[in-house]
Amino acid sequence: MEKNTSRKDLSARVEELRRQYGSELVILAHHYQSDGIVQHVDFSGDSLELARRIPEISARHIVFCGVFFMAESACLLARQGQKVYLPDHSAGCRMANMARAKDVERILSFLADAGRKTVPLAYVNSSLAVKAVVGKFGGAVCTSSNAVSMMEWAMQRADTVLFLPDQNLGQNTAKRLGLSEKQQFVIDIAGTTLDCPQSRDARLLLWPGFCPTHAVNMLPSHVENIRKKHPGCRILVHPECTPDVVDMVDGAGSTAFLIKEAEKAAQDGKEKKLCIGTEYHLVNRLAKRFSGTLDVLPLVKATCPNMEKVTLPKLLDTLEGIADGKNIVTVEENLKAPARETLVRMLDHCRQAKRPRP
Repeated sequence: MEKNTSRKDLSARVEELRRQYGSELVILAHHYQSDGIVQHVDFSGDSLELARRIPEISARHIVFCGVFFMAESACLLARQGQKVYLPDHSAGCRMANMARAKDVERILSFLADAGRKTVPLAYVNSSLAVKAVVGKFGGAVCTSSNAVSMMEWAMQRADTVLFLPDQNLGQNTAKRLGLSEKQQFVIDIAGTTLDCPQSRDARLLLWPGFCPTHAVNMLPSHVENIRKKHPGCRILVHPECTPDVVDMVDGAGSTAFLIKEAEKAAQDGKEKKLCIGTEYHLVNRLAKRFSGTLDVLPLVKATCPNMEKVTLPKLLDTLEGIADGKNIVTVEENLKAPARETLVRMLDHCRQAKRPRP
């Protein structure tokens, strides 16, 4: 691929390769990817939507446009013989890096030795190694779409739940379940606070991690500014925002929730403006989609630098290198079974929760 190739030529070549591979190739993208990527994918979605897609895919080649932990999850759920590719292997997750597997295992072992029946619940924004530890201790993963349901699942199985790595999602979910502040405790990663009275009495232990895009860049002052500039405008945010931001706005939910709310507002026609606090590529896409019908405003123009690492030239480079296994993602065999179990438990619970009761 030549360095000076135009975007139009890059797009044309991507589409040419998609036609050549036909049903043997599927391209997936997270909602936070840029428009230049999303226009070339077969499916886009949030973490839960994409996880559900994987077992249904029969194509031999799955190109995942997102960050590394998402591609790892795709590997865990892929069928035998399928290959998963990520256009940039350096596209990590700053939140996921805040929880190391050895620290998670050490803390869970301490709790077990202390006689506390603990179930770990890991946000899907976590490494394969962390998921393997969580699986080893009988836990599961969750997404922002099903955090409430999965936290209930975990609490039904243990005296204590360790939620990691996103403290904000954990606290916002706990509030929706009616847990008081006294029932929650934020641990330190060193584990020195695990034996204090507040920790021993807590039903929910929270890992001190966060998403910089949502927790650092989206502040109460931004909510106040929107209220002043656009009186009456409804404000919705992602639950990775801090609890003080969530408490100030009109609603919080996953990317799927935010998209559905925008769709409903545009269809109903009762609102002229809607402010959404999440990654800017998604908000901007919604603004263009509903232009003329609904004015979709960003709470702040905050993007995820790791999501932005997946670019159109890198996508094309991956497609051109499929025959050589370029950018293929592999997972360690000894971690695969326990890590996969965390995803299976989540998906099984979600399926059961959807079944009509007799």
